[in-house]
Formats: sequence, structure tokens, C-alpha cells
Amino acid sequence: MSKSKKAEFRANEFVVYPAHGVGQIISIEKQEVAGFELELFVISFEKDKMTLRVPTNKATEIGMRGLSSPDVVSQAMKTLRGKAKVKRAMWSRRAQEYEQKINSGDLIAIAEVVRDLHRSDDQREQSYSERQLYEAALERLTREVGAVEGGDERAAAKQIDEVLVSRAA
Repeated sequence: MSKSKKAEFRANEFVVYPAHGVGQIISIEKQEVAGFELELFVISFEKDKMTLRVPTNKATEIGMRGLSSPDVVSQAMKTLRGKAKVKRAMWSRRAQEYEQKINSGDLIAIAEVVRDLHRSDDQREQSYSERQLYEAALERLTREVGAVEGGDERAAAKQIDEVLVSRAA
């Protein structure tokens, strides 16, 4: 069995867990599971009222990472300004791809989903599943941009909305 590299995260640090978005490490604890002692990150996702325990030696392997740098955030904003790329594949295939991008935890990929699924007022109505994916991606993007820029999600939401509206104009 290979030993995984131990992640360098600390208590009270914000991290991105691919399947759940931005959370905060509230502690690092030891717990006995099936006769083995494990060291675990205890991550709180305040918005979802959820706590997750992740083995410290598996954190990087499963894609847990620190918050994006301001450079990556500006790259994501540039991605939002771009032209939507809607493939002609069946919706089920596209939906699967969007879901994978959202759960990848990659801020640029999430920005691509928001860009591709955003509808301005004069465009056709979104289907229920399109709207669900769009809102999930938008929430992930807003949370991380807000956390990177000092924790103000409302300001981040306003900034993202301005970029999307200016693109539609």
C-alpha cells in the first residue's frame, strides 16, 4: 500500500473540497477507525450546515486544495467575459460534462459552466436541469471568489453579475 503525501493545511484555513466547494478546517483530530488511528481534517461547510472529516494523508489525493490565488480569480472573470461555447451534443451528455466540471473544484472550469449556461433576459427560458446546474456552478464560483477577496460573498455575487451582464450587452 502506498503512503500518500500529507497535505499542508492548518486549522482555521479555508479550503476547496471538489464535491462541496469552499469550507473551513475547524480542527485536526485523531480518531480510531477499524483499529487504525487516523488523523483527520474536520471541515465545516457553514452554508450547507455540514461537517466533513477527511483523512490528512488522502486530502491532496482526492483534490482538496487551498483557495485560488487572485490571479486565478481574474482568469475566471476573463473566462466569464468570453463567448458561451454550447456544444451540439445531447443535453444528457452536456449535463454530465457540466456536472464533472462543477465537481472538479477547478475555478476556471466552474466559470466556464456559468458562462455557458448564463441566460440574459431576452434569451429563451432555461430548463429545470439547466437552471440547477447553473445555480450550483454560480454558487461555487461566488463562494470561492468571496473567500479569496476577504469573505464578502455579496460583493463577489455583484461582481460576477456585472461581468455576466456586461457580456450580454
